[in-house]
Amino acid sequence: MGWDVLRKAEWFGAERARGYLVVLALANVATLAFLLLTSTNGIDRNGFLIGTDFISFWTSGRMLVAGANVYDTLAHVAAQREFYTLPGEYTAFFYPPSFLPFVWPLGFLPYFPALAAWLTLTGGAFLTAVRAWFSALGLKGPALVLIAAFPPLIVTLTHGQTSFLVAALLGGGLLLVRERPWLAGVLIGFATIKPQFGLLVPVALLASGQWRTIAGAGAAALGLAGLAALMFGPQVWADWLAITQTASSATESGTIGFAKMVSLFAGLRLIEVPSGLAMALQIGVTIAVAAMVAAACWRRSFTPGMGALVLAGAPLATPFVLDYDMVLTAFPLAYLFARGRAEGFDDWERITIAATFAAVALARPLAITVDVPIMPLLLIALFVLVWRRVRAEATLA
Repeated sequence: MGWDVLRKAEWFGAERARGYLVVLALANVATLAFLLLTSTNGIDRNGFLIGTDFISFWTSGRMLVAGANVYDTLAHVAAQREFYTLPGEYTAFFYPPSFLPFVWPLGFLPYFPALAAWLTLTGGAFLTAVRAWFSALGLKGPALVLIAAFPPLIVTLTHGQTSFLVAALLGGGLLLVRERPWLAGVLIGFATIKPQFGLLVPVALLASGQWRTIAGAGAAALGLAGLAALMFGPQVWADWLAITQTASSATESGTIGFAKMVSLFAGLRLIEVPSGLAMALQIGVTIAVAAMVAAACWRRSFTPGMGALVLAGAPLATPFVLDYDMVLTAFPLAYLFARGRAEGFDDWERITIAATFAAVALARPLAITVDVPIMPLLLIALFVLVWRRVRAEATLA
């Protein structure tokens, strides 16, 4: 008893896990159904447009089709308000120009068909990447109940966010490094549409000497950047750089809302740690995580475990990460579960897998109502446990 209830969590067996998954899946499906059934003409009962954040991407697509500057904030605000907005509400667009070729086609569709197409295509890509990981790890599925139970998936659906796409690119790319290094590089290069989640990728690739993947990623990133300049004019890069300071200020000031964010920085700010100290601690954790990734990957053949380690560390390495971005944890969670099932679960693994899997369902409500940030600690625990497994693999190799 005592700490063993959590440390070993032997009570959390297969049958109990399946039961909890069913409960989570039913809760998620019921939440989504309630949101849709209580909406009127695409507006939910709280006055928000279905898809919330997606309006930023769709508006950008419309502006690009019309030849307008998506980085002109006043023009972007006006374009959004032509369709719908709540008083005082605005969904900013801070993505780099590399993302513009992805949102441009959205401008040719009405809002709701564009939202449906976006979620279908990016969600399909994410599920394809998850299936590939399951296959590589010797797991079956994933079962429909497992997919429906994963809270970050529901959050991404309701926000219309980019999380599926970024997770598919990074997850797929890191899985393919050893078998198809050039394709892996292309996928990783395309993931620069959300660059803050790729901070650890070059660390792992350089440490393990994956030169073909590095070359492929560089070529793909430059090619995507060049395509954006060719399609929309080279000035888009200068326009984007001009607003990056605004994005940084929005993160530090909490304009986005620290309760919605799950980074260490946001968690510290939520409990009123001064901004300078919070950022210093965030930088310290980023450096520590990068050093641990480099040590685990040093002069080793790239493995799914190393990819899982990079993805487990990605949310820890940046101050700007939100709850829907936790779809990235699907890959390290699958890796940790597969190793535990095959070799026996180590201390703290069962409870960490269960808690991290379900935490997004509670993270934002707890942060909003009682100022308790639970995600940073869980993400640290997940990273440490994956790192421990990857180091053990290196010892056995």
